[in-house]
Amino acid sequence: MSLQSVRQFFADHAPDIDIIELNQSTATVALAAAAHQVEPGQIAKTLSLKVKNAVILVVAKGDARLDNKKLKTVFGAKARMLSSDEVVTWTGHPVGGVCPFGLENPLAVYCDVSLKNYAEVLPAAGATHSAVRITPDRLAELTDATWVDVCL
Repeated sequence: MSLQSVRQFFADHAPDIDIIELNQSTATVALAAAAHQVEPGQIAKTLSLKVKNAVILVVAKGDARLDNKKLKTVFGAKARMLSSDEVVTWTGHPVGGVCPFGLENPLAVYCDVSLKNYAEVLPAAGATHSAVRITPDRLAELTDATWVDVCL
């Protein structure tokens, strides 16, 4: 279902982008970087957070870490990571396949400026073995994301 919702998203919004499906897991940044033969930073990880009463997604380069002070400054409150069950409920995607495309619920998407270090990034595509190759600006455009600086 999750991979299918991402397929539908790209069919509707960006039919020129192909979903890459591999026979091996790409559920972690290290596994994805090895499978796609890119450096870990080029993997665009999608983090599911709760800030106050809102669930948001932050997409950042794979080897970035969230900076709690920056998060609090940008969003006006502390953020907490969602549990794996909450991630599935809110996004419709399994942990390891979470992406800002084809979401179960409309969520605000934020792209960390760390993504701009790369001409092309690889976010997951709704499954633990799928991804897409996309420019950071196109990712932000397709997901109506806001650019933020919340990582170290």
